[in-house]
Amino acid sequence: MQLTDTSAGIWEKGYNNYGPWLKEKYPGHRVFKVIVDGNFTCPNRDGSKGFGGCTYCNVDSFTPSVSRNAPTIRQQVIEGMERARKGNKADKFIIYFQPNTNTYAPVHYLKMLYDEALSYCTEDIVGLSVGTRPDCIDAEKIALLESYTDRFDVDLEMGMESIYNETLDQINRGCSHDDLLTALKLVENSKLDICVHTIFGFPWETKEMMLKYADEINRHPQIKFVKFHHLHIVEGSVMGVKYKREPFKLFGLDEYAEFLCELLPLVRPDVVIQRLFGLSDRELLIAPNWGLKKSEIQYYIDQKILNSGVVQGSAL
Repeated sequence: MQLTDTSAGIWEKGYNNYGPWLKEKYPGHRVFKVIVDGNFTCPNRDGSKGFGGCTYCNVDSFTPSVSRNAPTIRQQVIEGMERARKGNKADKFIIYFQPNTNTYAPVHYLKMLYDEALSYCTEDIVGLSVGTRPDCIDAEKIALLESYTDRFDVDLEMGMESIYNETLDQINRGCSHDDLLTALKLVENSKLDICVHTIFGFPWETKEMMLKYADEINRHPQIKFVKFHHLHIVEGSVMGVKYKREPFKLFGLDEYAEFLCELLPLVRPDVVIQRLFGLSDRELLIAPNWGLKKSEIQYYIDQKILNSGVVQGSAL
């Protein structure tokens, strides 16, 4: 494996780490994502493809409460930037449409929301990030997102969640893995940066099944970023109700760190890892409760990777 095209700073943790990657891409600046809630829903929530949403999902658990309370897009951006400037010393920003399905609307309406979000302190905005489902992407929406690439870096984040249709059915996803493959085909030669989101730890998937996610990521060169999450159970979700009635096995912290140590060597070295795990607000989290702050979990996993001598892509 050759790492000659990547700086040593990005690889100091043994994997292609998003934080140092941002520092290298925007030298001299501290870049922070500002979460925006466009008040979207999902096709498996509104009856188009189902009701209740994905069984693991309470959308509030994936969005900080401070972002949920601001009324308008513009106000969310203003307040988000102010918090990031004061709390994180950020000076450049990526506007991140995160909750629910942020392409689930007509193109003219999407354009209105994206334009509004990018209209405040535009000189300090370096990127637009849009989270969505693969079955809510088409050529017209891709063209809209690409229209911003002359001014901003634009990444399209799609929930892959699992590569197995049986799992997607069981979690009431409302779309298949084939839908993701179709969406990836549409962006094969796109100017967009593509990110996929995965969830590890569905109790019916074995470790061997989960490790095969890497093969699927590797075979699509248009995938630039990934977000790895462990399954966590939150209040307000269907899975939360089931877990309280009959708890099932979830990753412990050390077990999850060990799993990542097996996974990372199987992942293409050019893929940038935006996240290794995910957390909800503490008051919504049912399990697994690892009893640590986000920074402490990150440190624990990073130390496990370093102490194990793991290098992303080394097994390819």
